[in-house]
Order: sequence, then C-alpha cells, then structure tokens
Amino acid sequence: MGNTQTKKTCSDVFQMENTLQWESTEPGVQRQIMGYDGQLMVVKVKFEQGAVGSAHSHYHTQASFVASGKFEVTVGGEKKILSAGDGFYVAPDTTHGVVCLEAGVLVDTFSPMRATFIGMK
Repeated sequence: MGNTQTKKTCSDVFQMENTLQWESTEPGVQRQIMGYDGQLMVVKVKFEQGAVGSAHSHYHTQASFVASGKFEVTVGGEKKILSAGDGFYVAPDTTHGVVCLEAGVLVDTFSPMRATFIGMK
C-alpha cells in the first residue's frame, strides 16, 4: 500500500541509496536524507579526508554512528577520535562538530526531524 502522507512531512517507506540525491553542505561534505517524519530523521553524511563539519548547535537531539572512516568529534568542548562502529550523542543546544581524519560516512539521527534539510522552515 502506498504512502498517503505528503512528502513534506514523511519520507517514502523505503529509501534506495542509488535513487536519493546527495547535497553538498560544506567543502568535502555531502548529505543524503534517508527516512523521516516529524519526530525522527536519519541522514547519511559523507566526508572527504580533511573536511570539517563546522561547530554548530541546534534544538534537536542528535545521535550519530560512524559507518566508516575516522573522525575527531567535539561535543560540548570534549574531543574524542572515533572510528567505524563508534557513535556519539548530542543533547539539544550543545555545540558540536567534526574533523574527518580518514574519509568516511556518519549516520546522523535527529529528533525531531531537521525540517530545514527538506526545505521546510
């Protein structure tokens, strides 16, 4: 059965990697929006070696998984080196950012969804 909700508030039931667009966000950084609704969003973020996910904060809760590569991750002023299989949690309004030490992919989850990522305000 098809999805009856609008695309603006809910993703398709299945996301096929080869059909989803990659969007450049910063030099050497691209993101691919996966599944989402108003309460949750999953985003893959691909980094080239040396690329920086600039320090920022937002009201969303975030949990991230290192799918591949190696990253220097800073959350709330604390730094750690994370590799494939590791993860990190970011409480709302906590400053965080990453430096990619070895090319890789982070899988970010947000609650609620990051509406601006899909063109909503």
